[in-house]
Amino acid sequence: QVQLVDSGGGLVQAGGSLRLSCAASGRTFSSYAMGWFRQAPGKEREFVAAISGSGGSQYVADSVKGRFTISRDNAKNTVYLQMNSLKLEDTAVYYCAAASGWGPYIREYWYPYWGQGTQVTVSS
Repeated sequence: QVQLVDSGGGLVQAGGSLRLSCAASGRTFSSYAMGWFRQAPGKEREFVAAISGSGGSQYVADSVKGRFTISRDNAKNTVYLQMNSLKLEDTAVYYCAAASGWGPYIREYWYPYWGQGTQVTVSS
């Protein structure tokens, strides 16, 4: 069982930056792939980024490529999402998720463990 706690959201102006964190419980954090998803009002939840257990592989959605970076610190059981050059359309609730091993990282169904979500609001 893995418990995830998202944090770091807030209100930021367009063009600004935020760093989200997701702290995980458990002693086998490095065996879990981690993902970030987001859900904007009235829209379905969508994939944002994923990282392998070792951190050696990272993937980001085309919509955030070049602006968002995913990373992890396995010694701290924490995964991060650095968000730069934020746009109005990045406004959403952001969720981290965990799955053992590796698999279809862009698919929600693959992740059995989810954080509670953290609100990111980008203003003009």
